[in-house]
Amino acid sequence: MKETTLAYIEHEGNILMLFRNKKENDLNEGKWIGVGGHMEEGETPMECIIRETFEECGLSPKEVSFTYRGIMDFESDTWEDEKVHIFYGISTSDTVKECSEGILKWISKKEIPSLNLWEGDMLFLVPLFETDDFIHILLKYKGDTLVEYKFLQ
Repeated sequence: MKETTLAYIEHEGNILMLFRNKKENDLNEGKWIGVGGHMEEGETPMECIIRETFEECGLSPKEVSFTYRGIMDFESDTWEDEKVHIFYGISTSDTVKECSEGILKWISKKEIPSLNLWEGDMLFLVPLFETDDFIHILLKYKGDTLVEYKFLQ
């Protein structure tokens, strides 16, 4: 099982979202997600999200303050299972660089449910945006279809 990170970064009521449309064989192709990526050997989740945010967006640790908010266990019949470490960030800057993995865009929280997201994402995005609770959720997929979910706390 691979471990990855995922961050939803807020600036003045908008969330930085990434429309994945530039990588080949991308399980997130055509979907809007937060920023993040694969943890390198020996790297902590916090070290990973700081590195990935800088690499994907150009936002430095001086510009984004992260809070570790949860874990998503992603199981799939198509893709490798993942343990995803979820972060929420507050940014002092809305200036981002061009991303090699897709299009970065600041989107109002109220518009996010209308985006093409993974079906299970809204299950954890609501408590992520509306509470300070730690989230642990299991999402099971067949292809792109959510077939089971369970909050684990």
